[in-house]
Amino acid sequence: MADTIGIESSICRLKKILKIIGGKWKVSIICSIYSSGTIRYGELKRKIDGITNTMLASSLRELEKDGLIIRKQYDEMPVRVEYELTPRCKTLIPILFELNSWVEENIK
Repeated sequence: MADTIGIESSICRLKKILKIIGGKWKVSIICSIYSSGTIRYGELKRKIDGITNTMLASSLRELEKDGLIIRKQYDEMPVRVEYELTPRCKTLIPILFELNSWVEENIK
């Protein structure tokens, strides 16, 4: 019985992270920012083929709200905005690489 409660609790936490990074674009956004270190909006949009401005903007807002990316706005004209991963999100990167390896081995 105790194991069942632990499994159910784990499943709830897994559902939470999948909701945070799930969807068509969020992992691509995270990986693109990771590969660049710091990136501006336009460069990020060019790196992610097929994403719309609306989807990129809303996904960035959600990732920022969930504490996975940092948005830095500079008081310049024109306004310059840069994005980078939070330290917490950087701990997620090895897990994403492991998931990728699992997919390559198991999903044909």
